[in-house]
Amino acid sequence: MADQMQWANALSTRPSLEAAIADVVQRAVSSLTAPADLGLLFISSAFASEYSRLLPLLAEQLSVPVIIGCSGGGVIGTTAKGETQELEAEAAISLTLAHLPGVNVQVFHVVAEELPDLDSSPDAWIDLIGVPPSPIPQFILLSSAFSSGINELLQGLDFAYPGSVIVGGQASAGGFGGRTALFCNDRLHREGTVGLALTGNIVLETIVAQGCRPIGQPMQITKAERNIILELDEKVPLMVLRDLISSLSEQERVLAQHSLFVGVAMDEFKRALQQGDFLIRSILGVDPTAGAIAIGDVVRPGQRLQFHLRDAQASAEDLELLLEQYQDQQTTEPSAAAALMFSCVGRGEGLYGKPNFDSELFSRYVQDIPIGGFFCGGEIGPVGGSTFIHGYTSVFGICRQINAELGNNS
Repeated sequence: MADQMQWANALSTRPSLEAAIADVVQRAVSSLTAPADLGLLFISSAFASEYSRLLPLLAEQLSVPVIIGCSGGGVIGTTAKGETQELEAEAAISLTLAHLPGVNVQVFHVVAEELPDLDSSPDAWIDLIGVPPSPIPQFILLSSAFSSGINELLQGLDFAYPGSVIVGGQASAGGFGGRTALFCNDRLHREGTVGLALTGNIVLETIVAQGCRPIGQPMQITKAERNIILELDEKVPLMVLRDLISSLSEQERVLAQHSLFVGVAMDEFKRALQQGDFLIRSILGVDPTAGAIAIGDVVRPGQRLQFHLRDAQASAEDLELLLEQYQDQQTTEPSAAAALMFSCVGRGEGLYGKPNFDSELFSRYVQDIPIGGFFCGGEIGPVGGSTFIHGYTSVFGICRQINAELGNNS
């Protein structure tokens, strides 16, 4: 029997940091039959005053070659009964451990000032990260909420590591102005991005649920400047939008007042666009005089977009649709070993009116695997082959062994 990949997650709500760490370490370690090669640790902002104590306390009880983690407005993990829980606004720690035969794990920390210019060669990015582009690495990134240069980093990684999958999230605090923390082996960081590059006998599959449903029809941007749309199908954007809103049901019109977004089509050549083919971006404002619309991304003429609405029902339907598509595509063995979940602080109970909605829905389709993660200030995941930072999204990174026979022989 080849040595198999193993993952375990433990969640603790013990109010004392010492007790919570002892709890998660004992349960996660006892769930593995081989030593852990990697740890992922998420701690809720209720422990904000004790972030500096976390890694020294953890080192007393856990020996693992690589560990990364961060703070979150809430954490996600697996209870002693094997149920996934999303814990918001209470003291909690989620620890994921992985035994990864045939996988090379490299860790890095970069800050915005170190990032190459976006017109630099791929080699500049490869030198920064310290990971060769072949074999293709899979990345997990945790970044600080502000001034981390995360957008530039994602563009650089996409450029230097074509074919790599990148998932993760931005550390978050409980309230506005709260402090965030990043953890990398024995170091606590307040800025930048900590990351993992996993190469070898592992694949990361992704589900990026942006929580919106399209309304109206796709249109082409015929005139634009940076993030300002000046013409849609050669018409005044604000007039197009007013016509669209007047065609909606009363319930949709109410929703459009506070939950209207645009979806930019990611595949320029796909004729029939469907839910999931769009990168969802916020509407930042309108210019009533010119009839222009400003959105939260740079656009150019020729791109197609469609307006979208977001609410609990749209979010639930979006995630379920993506899970059905994922399940239909699953013909490969071995099956999934674990999942990492990066969910926006704007989802969870505040969106659905009840706890554990996204994780329970996920577990109905992808069963009996440990899930660990946190509530983010921004979620990192691919749409249409490129990696973006999202809002109001749940990103799942599903981990599986590529070859069950490789084990330690790879």
